[in-house]
Amino acid sequence: MKSGIKKVILPAAGLGTRFLPATKASPKEMLPIVDTPLIQYAVEEAIACGIEEIIIITGKNKRAIEDHFDTAYRLEEKLRNAGNDKLLEVINKLDHLHIAYIRQRHPLGLGHAILCAKPFIGDEAFAVILSDDLLDPEEPLLMDMIRVYDKLGCPVIALEEVPRSEVHRYGVIDGTKEGDIYRINKLVEKPKAEEAPSNLAIIGRYILTPDIMGALERVNPGAGGEIQLTDALALLLRDRPIYGYPIKGKRYDAGDKFGYLKAVVDFALRNDELSSDFSDYLVQKVKTMS
Repeated sequence: MKSGIKKVILPAAGLGTRFLPATKASPKEMLPIVDTPLIQYAVEEAIACGIEEIIIITGKNKRAIEDHFDTAYRLEEKLRNAGNDKLLEVINKLDHLHIAYIRQRHPLGLGHAILCAKPFIGDEAFAVILSDDLLDPEEPLLMDMIRVYDKLGCPVIALEEVPRSEVHRYGVIDGTKEGDIYRINKLVEKPKAEEAPSNLAIIGRYILTPDIMGALERVNPGAGGEIQLTDALALLLRDRPIYGYPIKGKRYDAGDKFGYLKAVVDFALRNDELSSDFSDYLVQKVKTMS
């Protein structure tokens, strides 16, 4: 059965304050994991699921994202003249995509960023990928979530068990297990550890139905004075079921310095060109530190 999910929203308008000064003028989403920027991993994840239309929500100082997915005529000509067909193929492999860019004029949160895409979504269900929640490229999380949506026709959000000490950083759910998924009973944005309904945290993959836009328009500003997607989902939950899908693979919080460094190391160790020399270097480095 062909999936009805053909559009994805990639919010990329955040200020990236945890990576200052690197992100003062450069988008956090362009930080490389070895040789590929975070946002390209998200785009490739989407197209691997059959998604055809990419909507990127940008903000001030985000022009590098548009340039990255644009044609680079002079660079292509130089590579072509040098006979470097391999690199030419690498930089051209996403040229077929349809990408729309929408400016979020004010940093009013994830919920507001999604609401900015309302005219492009229309009456279709869609996916949302947060590029700083980086997954192993072999992890089929989004594809599995799309299958759940195709079966149930309801919103599906990705979940991960986190330590109780970290629940204050996430939206958290209370849910009833139904096979491999959870039917969600309650959602809370960034609760205190003692008030959290569970340690099942919402992570950056969503399959949303178009009625989320109405909920986002009605919800009041929440944590940090921003329009929180979790709050809008809680409002939507009054009218329809919402399901959670637990991640089975590994996720890297690449919006955090330590999580970013872990991702760089792990992805480098899986890189055919780097893995041998890099692993030897790490072994020697650890020996000299012990």
